[in-house]
Amino acid sequence: MGNGTLLFRILSLSLLTATALCAQTTSSWVYQGTDHRLHYAQDARGNRIMDFSYAGYQGGGVRLPTLPAILVVSPSGADDTANIQAAIDQVSARTPDSRGFRGAVLLNPQTYNVSSTLNIAASGVVLRGSTSGRTIVNMTGPPFLFLRISGSGSWQTIGAAAAITDGYVPSGTKSFNVNDASIFSVGDTVLIRRPVTAAWIHFMGMDTLVRNGQPQTWISAGSTITTDRTIAAINGNQITLDVPLTDSFDSQFLNPPGASVVKYAFPGRISQVGAENLTVAAHPVNVDISQPQFTGLSVSAAINVWARDITFIDTQNTTTVSGNVKQMTLDGVKVQHTVVHSGDGPADFALSGTQILANNCSVTGRGNTWAAVTQSRVTGPVVLLNFFADDRGFDPHQRWATGLLCDNCNFPNSHTSDKAGVAYSNRGILGSGQGWDAGWGVAWNTSATTFLIQQPPGANNFCIGCIGAVLTEAQPGGDGTLIPNGVYESLGTQVAPASLYLAQLCERLGPAAAAEIGYPAACPAPAAFAPPVVAPNQAKLFLSSPAR
Repeated sequence: MGNGTLLFRILSLSLLTATALCAQTTSSWVYQGTDHRLHYAQDARGNRIMDFSYAGYQGGGVRLPTLPAILVVSPSGADDTANIQAAIDQVSARTPDSRGFRGAVLLNPQTYNVSSTLNIAASGVVLRGSTSGRTIVNMTGPPFLFLRISGSGSWQTIGAAAAITDGYVPSGTKSFNVNDASIFSVGDTVLIRRPVTAAWIHFMGMDTLVRNGQPQTWISAGSTITTDRTIAAINGNQITLDVPLTDSFDSQFLNPPGASVVKYAFPGRISQVGAENLTVAAHPVNVDISQPQFTGLSVSAAINVWARDITFIDTQNTTTVSGNVKQMTLDGVKVQHTVVHSGDGPADFALSGTQILANNCSVTGRGNTWAAVTQSRVTGPVVLLNFFADDRGFDPHQRWATGLLCDNCNFPNSHTSDKAGVAYSNRGILGSGQGWDAGWGVAWNTSATTFLIQQPPGANNFCIGCIGAVLTEAQPGGDGTLIPNGVYESLGTQVAPASLYLAQLCERLGPAAAAEIGYPAACPAPAAFAPPVVAPNQAKLFLSSPAR
């Protein structure tokens, strides 16, 4: 990270902190009390805003590593694809060190030509451009993906599953009870499986979606929403996870078969991989999203992975993070468009997976693109911190993503629900029945022209300290009934702490953790905080929505 970027972050955070403190406004949902600790309000069933600070490389608060350069590739003046891939393969064949690092392939501060996808498929390998000057990679020929970081396979369950016995497990908690915890050990990687039942689909009002006379499927009954975690503690039959759950588990809608926990292994998942310090430029063409496109980065079957200081120019659907990715940081990844895309807009940051942090990223050029989305059945945390886009914003795309945070984001040209700065909402029949796209999502001190923050049955979404207009809308394709808004608190005035993610990180790991990710001034003096001031109409929510 350059000194200019670091100074910008320090000044930005200091300005936001000063703004919040001058306003003397705090949230009733998360605030720092006189004991200098963060306090969290709960609803009637114990749900709370989760601790998002676990998002990012190594679980948050850890500096991205700099691997030694093992091979240096110089440009040939022709097609450099084969030479770069050969160097990646050679480094991939090395024996990793004790940290799992094999080394970096370094590209000089010159211009390279690449005509097909580069692949990193082994742990401990990084593709790096120069830090002393800019490395430019031109994408040549027909459209293709620039870089694929991918392991192989998927989760492999081990042994029997344990049933969750609690009648209700609230969102934001780490602990719950099972029928037999003796089959687990501390340190086990586990999948918490939340079944999709016809009863829950009905409760969510998602069993009546009809488009052009044809029934639409939101999420198929019999499928599963899976959360990837590690066991941190066991006390009798109580299991405590390393990272909070992003969704609530209500047994009346999940039985049968009921929620469960099972141990897993993922032998094909790669780790300690990354890409950095590159400018990647594609041909500036306008093609529909159904046609071949120049795309930037695809990540799957990976853990502890990063992309930093990368600029993509004129790519579409630029960055895709799959659902089996864990603990990833995108730091200073920027997408620039020079042409406007017609038709359905592509999504430049499609962020699935868990513990994903997009820090100081941006999408510019007014390219008619979705800046950041999530896909189906995502269980975060997924965090956008200091994210900027000049067209649209953060709009979960479809089918129930939970544990989302948009923190200090800025979306100045988000005018309608299709271009809302943050939309945690019911998309109804749009697409092929995208329906409720998000639950337990938070927008914190975010500025946008408009916000569409709606309350799903049995859940909620939050817009706290945000600046912009509120949209209130009906379900697309529904009967016109307006959907209840989620929680809007301190609308028009930012709140303290200035950054929820950084405040949570400071409390969990201390000021050094914030400094390690580029925010040395993130942990303000404790005396700067006061108990919350709640307006009379800012009542706590109660999740007693009737079944539909």
